Amino acid sequence: MTTAFVNGEFLPLEEARISVLDRGFLFADSVYEVVPFYAGHGFRLEAHLERLERSLALLRMTNPYDRPRWRQMIARLVEANGGGDLALYVQVSRGAPERRDHRIPRDVAPTVVAFCQSRAPVDPAILENGIAAITHEDTRWRYCTIKSTSLLANVLAADAARGQEAGEALLVRDDAVQEGTSSNVFAVIDGQLVTPALTDTILPGITRAAVLELAAREGIDHAEIDSLSVGALRKASEIWVTSSIREIFAVTSLDGKTVGSGKPGPLWTRMQSALQAMAHD
Repeated sequence: MTTAFVNGEFLPLEEARISVLDRGFLFADSVYEVVPFYAGHGFRLEAHLERLERSLALLRMTNPYDRPRWRQMIARLVEANGGGDLALYVQVSRGAPERRDHRIPRDVAPTVVAFCQSRAPVDPAILENGIAAITHEDTRWRYCTIKSTSLLANVLAADAARGQEAGEALLVRDDAVQEGTSSNVFAVIDGQLVTPALTDTILPGITRAAVLELAAREGIDHAEIDSLSVGALRKASEIWVTSSIREIFAVTSLDGKTVGSGKPGPLWTRMQSALQAMAHD
């Protein structure tokens, strides 16, 4: 992945630079998106661009490009990086004013950065055995529905999970499970597939939406519920985490205790196959 895009220019990744006064660097005054590509084709690209527009609007930032220009830039960048299976990252900051100031500046051009990373195939051991997860206090700011680059709380929680040899931390606020550090959460409870309903503290995941769509298409009993307590989660026969990069991972151990049979469950197997078919269609 050797080519990046910075403010209208395609250039070698090692030459990509932004100003030290950029508000994304100084204040995390910026948003981002990550789009998975399969064989050079973006999975639900329009949904990702729609979410980017929504995040920008919620931060009172001007969208620097219209949809056709976004599509054109992304297509060219993916091609420059060889196409295939990759992850495309886009970050938009409020820009770099002449001086550091907490107040939102006026008439400053946004900074637009995009780059690609290769997507390695999922480790077969994860597909066979699932991952471990821990529960962790949710210390993030309130507006997690905005895909902000302010991810320090997520980083620390993910590191806490790694310290316990777990693959994800499920964030808990007032005894209600919100989402993972970089994923949405699903559970199978009493035969029903459930996920926390969207609020300000939950990112509207693109893969989350795809799973709900597939559940409806497959005739699977499912619901978005107001609150998923830690106690209810511990009784689940299956737990999943979903994201653009992970797709669907089965959680087979939670806080050191086995989930279900200790292997990815039958509904995960069914949904995993359906999502793969959708992604490669």
